Amino acid sequence: MSNSVDIASYNESGPWPQLRRVWRVGRIVLYLLWGFVLAFLLGAFWSPYRPVVLAAKQRWCRRFLGILGVELTVTGTPVDAPVFLVSNHVSWLDIPLIASQRHLYFLSKAEVGDWPLIGTLARAMGTLFIKRGSGESSRKAREIADRLKQGHTVLVFPEGTTTDGTGLRRFFPQLFDAPLMAGVPVQPLAVRYLDDSGAPDAAMAFIGDDEFHHHLWAMLLRNRIRVRLHFCEPLSARGTDRKGLCEGAHGKVVEQLIVNSE
Repeated sequence: MSNSVDIASYNESGPWPQLRRVWRVGRIVLYLLWGFVLAFLLGAFWSPYRPVVLAAKQRWCRRFLGILGVELTVTGTPVDAPVFLVSNHVSWLDIPLIASQRHLYFLSKAEVGDWPLIGTLARAMGTLFIKRGSGESSRKAREIADRLKQGHTVLVFPEGTTTDGTGLRRFFPQLFDAPLMAGVPVQPLAVRYLDDSGAPDAAMAFIGDDEFHHHLWAMLLRNRIRVRLHFCEPLSARGTDRKGLCEGAHGKVVEQLIVNSE
């Protein structure tokens, strides 16, 4: 069931929030179009791995969060070197949130590539796509490993789906072959959406049969969106296997979600 009604329950009343939402929609459409133009001018569609494209992507994401009214608190220290990032997954908003903090590439579900404008921009940003349930995890792990060996950082969501953010599903271990093949560390991330009282904000989740435009429309009625992003201590890929890395990363994210819920 869609979360749009739940999100609306956190909104202000009166005409001004509605007018602000319409204003934000206009800004978002124009900003997405600008992103498309910028990607073309920088040559991102045919060369998405150049430093100038990565820097522009990070700046673009930061400004996009500002349009949405996101208040982001970041704790922990991102690893500067190439690293295999793994995060819990609550919303499509996780992607620009994390991309605003460092240069990286994503592994995303194949459906995102079909979204209007968003899908085109995702491809220009060098995003990798995977079909859920297709059995191509081994091939994608090798593709991610190649990216890591080239000095790139790649983020995956090993739950394989989104949740309401109040808990964590099991991590699928197959993609953890990538850091083992590339010999790079794994850095877990914990993403937490918070309501005004500081409690987990499950209404921000993008799950089930939610549609992007419906979720965005409801979300834009909010005065602000509070998010906490924590970079956990990295895990070495030496002397372990994919199961060990998977369980270690899962434990670190769970630990942060429990701490943040207290």
